[in-house]
Amino acid sequence: MPVRLAIIVPAYDESARLRPTLETLSNFMAGIPYTAQVIVVSDGSKDGTEKVVEEFAATHSGLSVVHYPVNRGKGYAVRQGVFAADAEYILISDADLATPIEEVDKLWAAVEGGAEIAIGSRPLRESQLEIRQPLYRELAGRAFNLAVQLLAVRGIKDTQCGFKLFRTDVAKEVFRRATVDRFGFDFEALMVAHDLGYTIAEVPVRWRHQEGSKVVLLRDGPEMLGQLLKLRLKGKTKRLALPREAGRAD
Repeated sequence: MPVRLAIIVPAYDESARLRPTLETLSNFMAGIPYTAQVIVVSDGSKDGTEKVVEEFAATHSGLSVVHYPVNRGKGYAVRQGVFAADAEYILISDADLATPIEEVDKLWAAVEGGAEIAIGSRPLRESQLEIRQPLYRELAGRAFNLAVQLLAVRGIKDTQCGFKLFRTDVAKEVFRRATVDRFGFDFEALMVAHDLGYTIAEVPVRWRHQEGSKVVLLRDGPEMLGQLLKLRLKGKTKRLALPREAGRAD
C-alpha cells in the first residue's frame, strides 16, 4: 500500500528532546486511518541525534533517519527529507512539535478542498497561541512578515510557522528549485510555489512556544532579510530556474 504521508523533521543537535517527539509521532501514526512514515534529517548534528532515531526505530516501525556530517542549515535539511520521501503527501514539522501533530487534520481539510499546499499560521484570528513567544521575538516576527508580504508572497500572514503540508509532486517541484540553505527557506519555498501557480491555503492552528530555538535574531534576522531581497531581485524567471545540483548551497 502506498504511504499516504511522510513527516519530515529537520533536526540539528536535538538528541535531548527528540525521543519524546518520536514517541508522540509514533503514537500518532498508530492511531490514524492511513499509512505514514517519519524521516528525521540530522543536519550535521554532533550530539548523537541520529543515534537516538536509530535506537528508537529499532523497536518502532515507520521511522528512518537521513544524516550527513556537516551542518548545512534547516533549508538544506528539509530538501534532503523531501527528496528522500516516498509518499503521496509531505508534512514538514519542527522537531519541538510547537504545532501539535494532530493539527495536520486541519491542513488535510485544506488540501482536500483543492489547495496543493496548506500551511499552519499563527496570526490568524482562529489560531490558538497556547504559549506565546517572548514579546521581542513576536514583534520581530511581525515586522519581518511585513517585509515578506511586501517583497515576496502577498496575502500570507505567516511564512515561518514550521508546519506545512505539500502534495509530494508539488513539494519536489518547489524544492528542486530552492537554494536557500538556512532559515529563509520557508519564504523561498512559498515564493517559488506562488511563481509556479500553486494554491497555498493558510490554516489556523494551535501553537506553543518552545524554548531552544536555533534562530538567533541578531544573526539570522539580517541574513534572512538579505536572502529575501536577493530572491526578489532575482525575478521570477531566475527563481524558477533549476540549479545545476539539487540541494546545493545558496
